[in-house]
Amino acid sequence: MHVKTVRVRALFGLATATAALAAVPSVWAHAEISPPVTKSKALQLFTLAVPTEKESLTTTKIELTPPSGFGIDSFVPETGWKRQLQQTGSGENTVIQKVTWTGGSVPTGEDSVFQFLASPDSSKTYTFKVRQTYSDGSVVDWSGPESSDTPAPRIDAKSSLGGGGGSTLAIIALVVGGVGVALAAVSLATQGGSRPVA
Repeated sequence: MHVKTVRVRALFGLATATAALAAVPSVWAHAEISPPVTKSKALQLFTLAVPTEKESLTTTKIELTPPSGFGIDSFVPETGWKRQLQQTGSGENTVIQKVTWTGGSVPTGEDSVFQFLASPDSSKTYTFKVRQTYSDGSVVDWSGPESSDTPAPRIDAKSSLGGGGGSTLAIIALVVGGVGVALAAVSLATQGGSRPVA
C-alpha cells in the first residue's frame, strides 16, 4: 500500500476520538486549529475547534477562511452540520477560499469541532480567519492579534519535524489526539459527569 495512503488512513482513524470532543466542555478559551506545529508540503488531518462562550446561546454557524498556500483537500463529515464551499478552479486545481458550516446548535461551554485534510505549501506561519455566529445573530470574529480577546488561529509549518518523516507525523498526531481525549476526560470528571456526552 502506498505510504501516502497509509498516512491518510491513519490520520482519518483519529477522527473518531477527536470528534468525540465536540460535545465536551471547552478546554481552550479561543478558536484553535491543531496541530499547532506541522510539516509543510504534507497532507495531514487538521482540527478546528470553536468554543461557545456566550451564556444561554448556541453556536449556529462557523465560517473558516484559510490563508493563501494552505490547500484543503477534503473534509470529515460532521453530524448536524451542512457545509458550503467557496472555491476556484476544478479537479486538482481546486482552491478552497472559504468554508461555511451551518445548521448546528452547540451550547455554552462546548466546542464546535470540524476536521479536514490539508497541506501547507511552505514553511511559515499560517493565520486563519474564523467567524462565529450565535443563535441571537451576534457574531465573533476570531481574526485579531495573539494578544487580543479574539485571536486568529495560527499554525507553524516547518520543513522538518525532527527527521522522523512519516513516523514522526504519526506520533505527533497520536499524542495530540491522546492529549485531547485526556483533557476531555479530566474536564468531565471535574464536573462530576453532570453533562452527558452525545
